[in-house]
Formats: sequence, C-alpha cells, structure tokens
Amino acid sequence: MRLTAGQCAVVTGAASGIGLAMARRFADEGLRVVLADVEEAALDKAVSGLRETGGDVLGQITDVGDRASVDALADAAYEAFGPVHVLCNNAGVGSGAEGRMWEHDPKDWQWAFAVNVWGVFHGIQAFVPRMLAAGEPGHVVNTSSGDGGIAPLPTASVYAVTKAAVVTMTESLYAHLKAEGAAVGASVLFPGPHMLRTGLWESHRNRPAQYAKSRPRRTPYRSLGQWEAAMREAGHEVSFTPVEEVAELVVDGIREDRFWMLPESERSDSQIRARARSMLDRSAPDYLENFILD
Repeated sequence: MRLTAGQCAVVTGAASGIGLAMARRFADEGLRVVLADVEEAALDKAVSGLRETGGDVLGQITDVGDRASVDALADAAYEAFGPVHVLCNNAGVGSGAEGRMWEHDPKDWQWAFAVNVWGVFHGIQAFVPRMLAAGEPGHVVNTSSGDGGIAPLPTASVYAVTKAAVVTMTESLYAHLKAEGAAVGASVLFPGPHMLRTGLWESHRNRPAQYAKSRPRRTPYRSLGQWEAAMREAGHEVSFTPVEEVAELVVDGIREDRFWMLPESERSDSQIRARARSMLDRSAPDYLENFILD
C-alpha cells in the first residue's frame, strides 16, 4: 500500500511506547493520526507533543476491551478525518499472573483476553467494514509478540496465549480479505527483535475495577528496571530495540504489503525452527525449557 499525505491512521495504545512511535512515524509521513488510549493524561501529553511538531492528530480515550468504546473511536475518527486507511490494533497488557497455570487468578486471564484479544477483534469489527465500503487502499496491523506468536515463554503464559491468538486471528483476517478481493491488507507485528522499553511491565496501573484481582499477589509487581538489574546480576546483559525501529518496520511493511512484520533475528529463527521441528517430529516441546527467562 502506498502511504500518502492526508490519509488517516488509527493507533490504539498510542499514548506511549510502540503505539506512540507508530503515531509519530505516520505523522512524519503526513498522515492524519487518531491516537487511542485508556490512559487520559498520557494520551493528552502524546497528542500535545505531536501537535507541537505539526501533526494533524486527534486523541480519543478508548477502552479496546469495550466494543462500544471502540465503536465510538471509529465514529470519532471518521467524523474528524474521513476514511481510515491504516488501523493498528496495538493496545496490550501484561496479565499480572504469577505461579503455575493452575494457580492463576481467572481475572488475570479475563483482563488480558479483554484487551489483547477482544481489543483486536473489536478493532476489526468497528473499522474493517467501513474501510471496505470506502473502496480505498488500506491496511490493518495487529500487534502480537514473539512470546506466544512464535513460542510461549512459560513464565508469561497468559500473555503468550493472547498473542498466539492474535497471530491466528490475523492469518484468518488476511485470508478473508483476500477472498473478498479487498484493497485492504493485513499484517501481524512482532516488536523486537530484542526487549522493548514500554509501559507493558506496569500494565496494572490501568487495570479496571471489573478485572481487579480476586486475591492479592504473593509478590510485588516487578518493573522493567528491576528485571533488567536482576538479569545483569545473573550475568545476562539485556539488549533493547528502540521503539522507533519497530515503527519503521511497520511503515516499511505496509508499503511492501508484508504479512509477517518479523524483524531479522537468529534467536527468533531458532525458536521457529525448534517449534516446527517438534511438531513435524511429533516430539515433546522440550525446547520450551530454553525459553524460560526467570
């Protein structure tokens, strides 16, 4: 798809991290951008910052887990800027689950699925029919993760399950759009290839009351900085990918109509090969033992 000035992009989870980087990148291309996020103060700051640099942007408080809220986002975007050309279903949360799967609080699963899975589905349902009806070129980018999208980190299994669902949902969307002969493409994004400095580690700051934990955590939440320090003490230096590189990958991928927005990485490739080999050999997924980070 060719990106041209005056087109409209909608990005969820756009107040910080990858979402904000994508919003900035689209604005740099001259697109009008709708930034959606559940965190009002951060969203206001992001919108103000983009406007100060000349961006034609709109901020919309949005809870992607709520279909009515995403419908309102679509209404606001079309009313402000007309047809939407790029939709990035990017909002996501870490579940906050701890312990073994059979010990998890079901509320952790419900919240993670509401945002990470239902949020993507709500975006597809609210925007894609309008994008198809407009008859103009368009593209949908759904944010997954190497954790789950490629293979699960068992220590973050809830998040992994939701991100695996995003891959399958996007593959299905791609096939459905092709079957319709639509001018709208679809891609699944794997941010990376290294760790990212985003607010995902502090997702609990935005956890709504309806998904409040039914029992207190046994251990305090750990910040990215604390995890990084622990890894360093254990002799593991952690590499980070700037979010701007992820945004560049997205823009390039849209232009090239690339389904897999998967950065080059030997580690990712080895995980893909290990999982595929296990399936083809009908052998146990022993490779997962090497994916545990803590």
